Amino acid sequence: QVHLVESGGGLVQPGGSLRLSCAASGSIISIDAMGWYRQAPGKQRELVAHITNGGSTNYADSVKGRFTISRDNPKNTVYLQMNVAVPEDTAVYYCNAGVKGYYSGSSAEYREVWGQGTLVTVSS
Repeated sequence: QVHLVESGGGLVQPGGSLRLSCAASGSIISIDAMGWYRQAPGKQRELVAHITNGGSTNYADSVKGRFTISRDNPKNTVYLQMNVAVPEDTAVYYCNAGVKGYYSGSSAEYREVWGQGTLVTVSS
């Protein structure tokens, strides 16, 4: 099995910063793209930021210039640095990755894996 575990969520004041981490573990062969999504109450899940295994990135317009996604390939970890937080950033943040690994049986498979989510609240 392959698991993604997020950490770093919590309460941040408007204008403040927060850093989310997501570590992949388990029977991993390789990790392709990784990304962060978020889902606010009553809204659909949306892409926040995405990074390829080569380091190319893209961002939602709403976070460009404020958030930075990065990854540490040897540690199988992706980060999201959130700066100049605004109340509209309040959401559950989910990590996502395309992972080739062993999930069941003896054959390697490529699957899209999700973390359990971490809550970020931006409020004074």
